[in-house]
Amino acid sequence: MQAAAKSIVSVVLVAIFAIALTACTTNTPTLGFAPSQQLVQKAIALQISQTQQQLTQQLQSLPPKVEITQVVLKQVEPLFIENLPTYRVLGTYDIRFKFSTQQVTRLKNPFDVYLQRQKEGKTWRLVLPKARDRGTQSSFSSYLIQ
Repeated sequence: MQAAAKSIVSVVLVAIFAIALTACTTNTPTLGFAPSQQLVQKAIALQISQTQQQLTQQLQSLPPKVEITQVVLKQVEPLFIENLPTYRVLGTYDIRFKFSTQQVTRLKNPFDVYLQRQKEGKTWRLVLPKARDRGTQSSFSSYLIQ
């Protein structure tokens, strides 16, 4: 019975991760100062980690190990968030979840991340919009990408 419950939790986690990171895209990147593919891969891993922490707390289970590969950038859109240069990057990636009893792989998952170059230009941050109430302005959380 425990194995069945773990399997169900695994499938639920994979489904939630896939839904949380969906996006549509068609353009290709054209900017010279845009974030690199490696930086985008780190941002996706950080975004998944943030979602994973929330789910782990709710489900009270051990998180799977996550491996991200085959990141393909399809669109890079420059904009400003809180007066800092930011890039909305869209594309696809492959992901492998390694649970204690099984491994799950999902191919060509769409992603949509916001990457912000800091004032000194040496570091990047993942920017995530916070949930907002009606009538309030958007606010953001940012996380240093290492």
